[in-house]
Amino acid sequence: METKIIDYLEKRLAKELYDNILPFWIDNAVDYDHGGFIGRIFNDLRVEENAPKGLILNARILWTFSKAYNISKIDDYLQIATRAYRYLIEKFYDEKFGGFVWSVDYNGNFFDEKKRAYGQGFAIYGLSEYYRASRDEWALKVAIDTFHHLEKYAFDPENTGYFETYNRDWTLADDLRLSERDMDEKKSMNNHLHLLEGYANLYRVWKNKLLEKQLRSLLLNFRDHIINRETLHFRLFFDEKWHPKSANESYGHDIEGSWLLFESAEILGHDDLIDDIKHLAVKMAEVSRDNHLSPDGSLCFESSPGTLNREKHWWVSAEALVGYFNAYELTGEKAYLYAVQKVWDFIDHHFVDKELGEWYYLINESGHVDNSEYKVSEWKGPYHNGRACIEILARIRKIKHGK
Repeated sequence: METKIIDYLEKRLAKELYDNILPFWIDNAVDYDHGGFIGRIFNDLRVEENAPKGLILNARILWTFSKAYNISKIDDYLQIATRAYRYLIEKFYDEKFGGFVWSVDYNGNFFDEKKRAYGQGFAIYGLSEYYRASRDEWALKVAIDTFHHLEKYAFDPENTGYFETYNRDWTLADDLRLSERDMDEKKSMNNHLHLLEGYANLYRVWKNKLLEKQLRSLLLNFRDHIINRETLHFRLFFDEKWHPKSANESYGHDIEGSWLLFESAEILGHDDLIDDIKHLAVKMAEVSRDNHLSPDGSLCFESSPGTLNREKHWWVSAEALVGYFNAYELTGEKAYLYAVQKVWDFIDHHFVDKELGEWYYLINESGHVDNSEYKVSEWKGPYHNGRACIEILARIRKIKHGK
């Protein structure tokens, strides 16, 4: 049975990646009129004219197509990655103050000049993967320079961790929120999770002692502050001294974090942390599977005390695929593999747009696609679902062939 499920997942996710997700972005998202990529596209493929272009979308396209090239050596993917790289450097990079602005307008002029640590982490993530694809030394240099700016301005030397949001000149902003739905607090789980993946990817190609130290510090932040050891959920917001400021839970981040933490610990290579993080990763996946995975293969979005948000978001399901597969690899428990299949079946039946391509953003609490959400936007890129396919295909290849 396990072999059949693995073969099924390999076939379906390869088709999804190479026949749906990646072609969609090549065919629909390139902005031939203004450069870079279109900022917003609706589910029916209508383009929102003159929409701003977000750093996160551009950096995620850069990472996804760089990674796709690295595993396939298909030149079309490197061409898209190079387009994203050039636009990132030419339009988002701030040569005067360093780092990357949050968004540009449709013509590529600075729009939101804030320097959010979260955005710098994604720039590092994309640039380091592009360096692996192209060996472009300038991409690596900018990634390293961005790391040093974060360490100079955003790192908290007294309590560790990173503050959230800065003005263009790297003075601390009055409003620290990543988005309108977030709390205005000094530190957040989300910021640290994506700094972690950026730093870990940079460490693959740049074995620097300070980076090693700070990557370890990030993992310790999760182990000692962010993971609630009683519930095995992430705490979401904190003051500068790591006092929790929110009781909400984010089920997508929990399962995403379970595998990202373990991957980062393996990249770092410190045996003591690998053991600690492995234990926590498995326990977090177990709590997710047993308490939050519905019989139909879906996961609800989040909860606050006394209230469950039953929306289904594309990225939560995508991360559940990898999180449960990671737990299967770490434990050998077949129940996690069955969970992966259930999640994929839900995705295939509800999120995948079989007519126009890609995945829908949101299934509302009534079980219908929410067409007010974009298929392409500042937050909706090819990263979560593309990465899920790439990750599981790589893990299946390792199971079958040992590499």
